[in-house]
Amino acid sequence: MRATRVSCKSIVITLVIASAASAQQVQQGQTAVLPPSPVARIEVNPRARTVTAGDSIRLRARALDASGQPVSGANIFFSQRAGFTQGLVDSTGMLVASAVGKFPLTVTAIVPGTRPVIDSTIEIVALPAAASRVAVMTKVSKLVVGQDLRVDAIPFSKANDRAHDKLMWSSSAPEVATVSNDGVITANGVGRATITVAAGAARASIPIEVVGANLTSLTITPARPSVRQGDVVKLSVAARAQGGASVTGLTPTWSFSPGDGQVDAEGNFVAYRTGDYQVMANVGARAASTVIHVAERNVRRPVTVVGRLPRTLFPTSEVWIHPSGKVAYLGTHGGGDRVYTIDISNPANPVIVDSIQANTRLVNDMQTTADGNYMVFTREGAADRKNGIVIADTHDPLHPKELSQFTDGVAAGVHSVYLYENAKYGKYAFITNDGTGAIDIVNITDPAKPVRAGAWRTSRPDAARYVHDLDIVDGLMYASYWNDGLIVLDIGNGKFGGRPDKPVLVTQYKYDLDSLYREVEQVSGAGFTRGTHTAWRQRDGGKYVFIADEVYLNGPIKGAKDASSSRMYGTLQVVDVSDIQHPRTVAWYTPEQGGVHNVWVVKDTLYMGAYDAGFRVFDISGELKGDLRAQGREIASLNTADMQGNTANAAFTWGVVVNPKDGLAYVNDFNNGLWIVRIEPKASVVP
Repeated sequence: MRATRVSCKSIVITLVIASAASAQQVQQGQTAVLPPSPVARIEVNPRARTVTAGDSIRLRARALDASGQPVSGANIFFSQRAGFTQGLVDSTGMLVASAVGKFPLTVTAIVPGTRPVIDSTIEIVALPAAASRVAVMTKVSKLVVGQDLRVDAIPFSKANDRAHDKLMWSSSAPEVATVSNDGVITANGVGRATITVAAGAARASIPIEVVGANLTSLTITPARPSVRQGDVVKLSVAARAQGGASVTGLTPTWSFSPGDGQVDAEGNFVAYRTGDYQVMANVGARAASTVIHVAERNVRRPVTVVGRLPRTLFPTSEVWIHPSGKVAYLGTHGGGDRVYTIDISNPANPVIVDSIQANTRLVNDMQTTADGNYMVFTREGAADRKNGIVIADTHDPLHPKELSQFTDGVAAGVHSVYLYENAKYGKYAFITNDGTGAIDIVNITDPAKPVRAGAWRTSRPDAARYVHDLDIVDGLMYASYWNDGLIVLDIGNGKFGGRPDKPVLVTQYKYDLDSLYREVEQVSGAGFTRGTHTAWRQRDGGKYVFIADEVYLNGPIKGAKDASSSRMYGTLQVVDVSDIQHPRTVAWYTPEQGGVHNVWVVKDTLYMGAYDAGFRVFDISGELKGDLRAQGREIASLNTADMQGNTANAAFTWGVVVNPKDGLAYVNDFNNGLWIVRIEPKASVVP
């Protein structure tokens, strides 16, 4: 829900890079008058440049002359060029690789009075640990003699990283079923067998039953359905044997042609484009098919910009609507020291009435209590390092007044906050600690006297532990934990034993960020910044969590400037949590140009700030599966570039909050302030 163009760690990284660049410029000026170094090359050991994620490695270096002899008096320093959010290396060469990723390094050898020698070719790769479990992704029950079925399985390490161990397949009864190295099961004879998939020492078993091939008929239901793009059709087969007896529990092999869409192993079909699709089910030698008629989804709607409030003094961050629906709060970034209070009683003419200031350079997030009487906002970059949170009295919503502060243990800054009220335990502010990567828990039952109540953190080295954002629904917290993926905690749900001051881990959903964003490495180099940035849990009984990843290039495009020099990347993942302890990605959206940032969901509509891609609105009705962009689910879009903003003519849409009182979307753009937007109804067709 809440985020920033540059996280706290990114700000630190930027300063380090800037300092290094300045030093290099000075160095270049000095080297013109210094004699050459006696160092011809730098030897770095160990030569095997890999480390297991979660471990550390000590790099050692020697400065050698042209004859290969050590150079006495040479001072050698290590520095990191990228991969800061995956781990850190110090100047002596001690690298803590707390997450899977890559670490481009620079080694510098300095002999006093001579030019420095720099080697920037060193790259350390952090790999996942060996597999500790294998997850079978395909449901298999009953096959028919002669049938082939491919089974998908994924090895995971103890840290829930996708392991690299090769999958090895075997069958307990080859006369019943054999299995290939690719996981394709072939049913050979009637009986039962156990298919085993191994990854190193990890094992998973798949019990199967093979029945005779005496099927006389096979039919698919529903027959010849008519749907829209993006609608999921749940197909099933009915089979009969000789004598008319029904055969149940079969696992067909599904396929379709022609067209653009997908069908999974369970028979769930979705079409991306209009047309007629023939879907086939094969069970041994018997096959059946049906035709699915797919019409246009036709959800596109116009938008109207109702009101505008450009800002030029600072970039703007999060927006929040007071429960009255008549006041908006807008944070500031890039040196910003205030939260603006905006009168939105007339959305066509939003007016800044007041602001609340603090010793900070970045107010990333704010939220009010359910009754609207208090607001908590975050602080980062304070001159005296007294960051943390500020609690303000908002009984008069347009004129908030500071009531108290909480800085205990959060001096490095707080990036996001989420307020939670529990009838039994009281009122709490859950805050993300930039310095420790922990979720700190603050009891604000008495807002004038906030008290530390506890903390929770993932098990990994601090070097790359980072929690970015929080969402809470029905006593379950959905924490966006960057390299650790989505973390779900029970903080008062009652099902897993957690309470606000003592959270209990329910599940972790982790995915391969480097693999997902391989394009970014190809464009800008290894060690790029990426992570699980925000997560929104669907309300009103919905079963999805919408995850948005934040992904940065590893630097501007060479030779380019302005808007062409950089862009954001990222994918919105739709995660099915109907089985909360076994989440799975079922759908996704990736902008053609731009990233994904904060989202807001109201019933069947998802609103998104997509950074360079502007403001986006999607239809998320019904079952979700596959590529949402290809399915024509986009309802509306708006380019929020503005010549009057802090940065002229460049959209950088941060996010959106929908005001329940007027139904308008309050869109906050990092570069251009606040936009107030109405999604218009579809035009009526007059015959």
